Order: sequence, then structure tokens, then C-alpha cells
Amino acid sequence: MSIFVFAENSEGVFKKSTLEAVRYASEIAGQSASSCTAISIGQVSSEQLNQLAVYGADKIISVSHDKLNQFVAEAYAKIIAHTALNENARIVIISNTYSGKSVAPRVAAKLKAGIASGVISYPKTDNGFVVRRGVFSGKAFADVNLTTAVKVLAVTPNTFDLTENSKPAQIITADAGLNDSDFMTTPVEVSRVTGKIPLTEAEVVVSGGRGLKGPENWGLIENLAQTLGAATACSKPVSDMHWRPHDEHVGQTGITIKPNLYIAVGISGAIQHLAGVSSSKVIVAINKDPEAPFFKAADYGIVGDAFEILPKLTEAAQKLKAQTA
Repeated sequence: MSIFVFAENSEGVFKKSTLEAVRYASEIAGQSASSCTAISIGQVSSEQLNQLAVYGADKIISVSHDKLNQFVAEAYAKIIAHTALNENARIVIISNTYSGKSVAPRVAAKLKAGIASGVISYPKTDNGFVVRRGVFSGKAFADVNLTTAVKVLAVTPNTFDLTENSKPAQIITADAGLNDSDFMTTPVEVSRVTGKIPLTEAEVVVSGGRGLKGPENWGLIENLAQTLGAATACSKPVSDMHWRPHDEHVGQTGITIKPNLYIAVGISGAIQHLAGVSSSKVIVAINKDPEAPFFKAADYGIVGDAFEILPKLTEAAQKLKAQTA
């Protein structure tokens, strides 16, 4: 029996969330005296494939096909499910990314497996097979007991420690086993944001709201983010007014993130915004209104004018960065 994990890549490079999923699968394999098998789909270099072994994969299956260099949910799901069956996998791990959310339910259906999405714990097996997942936009937890023979776990990115567990791994290539019917729906064009850290991958996020008063003042946010090596984000009103692009909108109707540090500048803290950021490990709110709702959710709060605070905060961060360089 093996613990099976889908190693998602972006243009041939494994994401941090992928390596976290492999490490998670490796940990479960170690606890159950099983092996960890990873599957990579698309054109990925041997150097990248070896990264999976660094984080605990015992066996790596590489599936290449010209049509698989772009993500096709149905085709990917068929390959993952078919290979998992061949490997006698009883647990299939998928990172709960945008692609993962599309693939995981399809894989579960093909394997007749129970599925838990948004998983934030390792399984407890002393009384069944129980995993914890976030519900109600991270405001509560649910413990789910999966009773099917095969189980699919979609794990939440930036939840589990990314520690190395290097092993000698066998790398093999496999045939995709696909036909034209598996590509009835294919991407026509993929537009990617370049030149900045993706919000879903960022460990630190600096976010701005209407308190910045206009797009011309966003340099204050960008300067602090650049100093901290952070991604930039914004509230929904800012995106709606076209001060910032929609791909930076975090909240209930935007992107849900879980960084190690979230700095909210000039954002009141409406419930819709908090729904997308409440799982952040540390939240810092900066607002001149001492009654701003965000302060109730924040771990640290600074009451004051952002136009005075941000330059000082950026300067302090630059000095600290220079001292530790």
C-alpha cells in the first residue's frame, strides 16, 4: 500500500504548496509504515522531480504528454485516479489550490472515495480515520471521519511545516493513457500575473484599503512589501474602484489566503474581508479609527495615520534587513 500525492507544477516548477503536500504525504507514510508515491504531470525536469525526493517521496511517477503542459482537469483526474489504483493507494493527497479544488472531487468520484477538502490536520486513526478541516470561512472547524476504503485529502496550503526528509527515490515515466475524449474541454489562453509574488504562495502580505485615499498612494504599500519580500493585496472596494487589479482582492468574494503575516492598512475589517484573511497566522491592523472592527480580529494593532506610519515602518524594516544581511 502507498500514500499517493499529486505533485502540481506551474510551467515545470513545483510550487511551495506542492512540496508541503509531498511532505504531508511522507509523514503519513512514515506513521503507517507505508511508502510515499508522487505523480507529476506535464513536462518537468529531472532536477525538479528530484525535489520531490528531498521532501520525502519514495517513488516518483512522471507522466508527459504534449497536451498536458496546460492544466486540463478531466485529463489530470483520469491520470491521477488510474495511477493511484495501479499503486494500490489507499490515501490520495492533493493540495487544495485552484487546480486541486478542480481535480480532487473528480479523483474521488473515479475512485469511489470519501473526500475531505481544506484539511488542516494529520489523520487520527485511533478511532476511525478523522481529519480536521476549516469551515465557515475559517471561523470554525469540523472533524470528518472518512469510512471509505480509499480516501482523498485536499490539504490547505501554508498549514504544515515544510521540512526536508530526503530519501533516495525511484523516478519512472508512465504513459498518459489518454484519448481525444479526455480533452473535450481545453484551455484556449492562459493569462498569468508576472513580476510579483502570487498571493496564494505568499508568506507575508501587505494589504491596503480605502484609507489609502487613491491609487497614487499605493507606493507606500509597495515599498513596505518590497522590503519585507511580501505580496500586495487590497480590499474589495479598492478593487471595485479599479485602484488595484482584481487579482489582488482578498476576501469572501476574492482570494482566500493564509500567510504567516498579514498587514492590513486602512482597511476597516468588514466581515466579508475577514472571511478571506482570518486564517493568517499573525494579523497586524493599521488604522486611524480606534473603533475599526479589524482591531478585534488583529493580533497587533497600530492606531494612527497610515501616511505617517508606513514610511517609518518601511525604514525600520530596511534597517533591520541591513543588519541581518
